[in-house]
Amino acid sequence: MSFEKAGNYRWVVCALLFFATTVNYVDRQILALIKEFLDAELGWTNEQFGLVNSAFQGAYAVGLLAFGKFVDRYGTKLGYAASIALWSLAAMCHALVGSVSGFFAARVFLGASEGGNFPSAIKAVALWFPKKERAFATAIFNAGTNVGAIIAPAMIPAIAITFGWRWAFILAGLAGFVWLFFWFPMYDVPEKRKGLTRAEFELIHSDRDEQGVGGTPMGWIRSMRLRQTWSFLVAKFLTDPVWWFFLIWLPDYFKKTRGLDIKHSWIHLVTIYAIVTVLSIAGGWLTGYMTSRGWSVTRARKTGMFLFALCVLPILLATKVGDWPAVLLIGLAGSAHQAWSANLFTTVSDMFPKKDVATIIGLGGMTGSIGGMLFPWFSGRLLDRFGADPTGGYTILFSICAFAYLVSFAIHHVLAPKFEPIPVETTA
Repeated sequence: MSFEKAGNYRWVVCALLFFATTVNYVDRQILALIKEFLDAELGWTNEQFGLVNSAFQGAYAVGLLAFGKFVDRYGTKLGYAASIALWSLAAMCHALVGSVSGFFAARVFLGASEGGNFPSAIKAVALWFPKKERAFATAIFNAGTNVGAIIAPAMIPAIAITFGWRWAFILAGLAGFVWLFFWFPMYDVPEKRKGLTRAEFELIHSDRDEQGVGGTPMGWIRSMRLRQTWSFLVAKFLTDPVWWFFLIWLPDYFKKTRGLDIKHSWIHLVTIYAIVTVLSIAGGWLTGYMTSRGWSVTRARKTGMFLFALCVLPILLATKVGDWPAVLLIGLAGSAHQAWSANLFTTVSDMFPKKDVATIIGLGGMTGSIGGMLFPWFSGRLLDRFGADPTGGYTILFSICAFAYLVSFAIHHVLAPKFEPIPVETTA
């Protein structure tokens, strides 16, 4: 029986978003995993490595802003396709460079083009899922970030050792172009999808308070007059850098503080992201379960987000325990981040009309990337200053990560005490 006949085609859409996000995160993690090869070839400092990653984040911020507006205007089908075609080409361009400045330019290209992933995916979820399923659907496609982080350390070092580090970028780029062959025939908005059952169509549009599906997006300036927008922007600025810190610096952390090069630490990295994959999906399911039990959307989301913020605190002990206990603590913190992130994304579709979702996601992603741009540079500079005592530097960095979510939760709650739809006339 086809998914259309079964009335579950929205989950096929979710699978497409999941695979795109997986490819996205394989692409962006390659540089961290081949750092020790490039350390020997380029002789760059930690600060230079941090600045190259900051260049990616700065370009990613601009890309998120631009693609958010592009997707709201031209749709998810075209917006997502344009983004993944460009970022796949950008990934392959890394194979052509061999200097610090070359990697700087390649990361700018990659960052700008990868900005279309989350505005497109979150909008697609808003279009294809009722509110009660959105956090879970977001958690599933967002698990692609974790699966990408599992696949990358399991495969990239082996590819780099066997064929050379350039082939890691080439193969990752090719994977993106393969995805496009599935995207065009399999995706469209529910109203245009042939074969979609009436029952599933009605389920997708079952939210009685859903408004603002059509119409002109309100744009960046008008959206920034709303405190609900700032609740999302500030939360992204404070917590996105933590995830980027894990992606960029964990291979170096295991090598510098525990003497585990990538040949030996890949199993630790795979285990961390395997833990994150399982627990983060459970986190996305949790708030949906609370809602199904009669909790209001506000109560369910806020309870979940506060719980996830608390689960990051134990990472304070990561530099004080053995290798595998550290893996468990980092895995728990990463899981909490992804569960937090899935629910934070969903608050946008809880509060804003569908016509404005990608714009708000783009703005929030931009602020998150600005934080992600500053934190790698700060981390590299701090680690260079600690020099022979990298453990001391990482202790400070893990401490910053530990408290970021509680601070963010408090500010977010003040700015958005309730997750209720904004009146259409406010965004018209």
